Amino acid sequence: MSTDESGNDPEVAGGSESPSDPEVAGGSESPSDPEVAEGSDAAGDVEAGRNHTTMGDAVLRIRGLNAGYGDLRILTDVDLDVTDGEYVTIVGPNGAGKSTVMKTVFGLTTHMDGTIEFDGEPIHGLAPERIIREGVGFVPQTDNVFPGLSVRENLEMGAYILDSVPEDRIEEIYDRFPILRERESQKAGTLSGGQRQMVAMGRALMLDPDLLLLDEPSAGLAPDLVTDMFDRIDRINDAGTAILMVEQNAKEALRRCDRGYVLVNGENRYTDRGEVLLGDEDVRQDFLGG
Repeated sequence: MSTDESGNDPEVAGGSESPSDPEVAGGSESPSDPEVAEGSDAAGDVEAGRNHTTMGDAVLRIRGLNAGYGDLRILTDVDLDVTDGEYVTIVGPNGAGKSTVMKTVFGLTTHMDGTIEFDGEPIHGLAPERIIREGVGFVPQTDNVFPGLSVRENLEMGAYILDSVPEDRIEEIYDRFPILRERESQKAGTLSGGQRQMVAMGRALMLDPDLLLLDEPSAGLAPDLVTDMFDRIDRINDAGTAILMVEQNAKEALRRCDRGYVLVNGENRYTDRGEVLLGDEDVRQDFLGG
């Protein structure tokens, strides 16, 4: 094992609608919500450590990253790679800087030093809109829908940089999340937590990104809906989209991903294949609850 670690922008979330709206955080999910489980794979169909074997070049390459908020440094000399089509998870204790990595890649924090390259080109210092145009999608943990807009309008916001909304892409999102077609006229703020997460993911997929950043996608979901959400992420990755995910459910995330990073106090601590990290005694005792 090697050792290592919203403003008004519509591409970020629905923060300009109601940043403090508790419905956006997904906390009201009903454990028996049938829509979220619709079309889900059986839990037994998921193979531990799917481990793609035909990885391409790095789509995301981070070296010596130092970043934070204003003068407050959160990340120190972080290195991280995501290769073409890979599924990578970042885990670690609260306050480790996991979400800060995601926000820094998306241009939402103070970049202090180091490099972030996407498809071989530097993107550190670019505005989120430019990063979206380069092929990166982002689903924040909270405030990730526009609660006052309908489901369809939320999806359309994912293509706001285009001259017109691609109807075929809307249909692809509805095929991926069938409940959204049924609820397309419903205000996003009235949906269940799992359904709002589908809206947020669907919006981020509207431009068919090469890399999808997911910040705590299972947060606020009832336990029996978490597996369904992970299954949906698996299918997005299986369709060719590279995934970089921060996740509180570390064991399940490492079980499903190709590689994992463990961050502690804003620094790389471990990185290896997900299955290797799961089986490492130090990682299990220190970060996975034994």
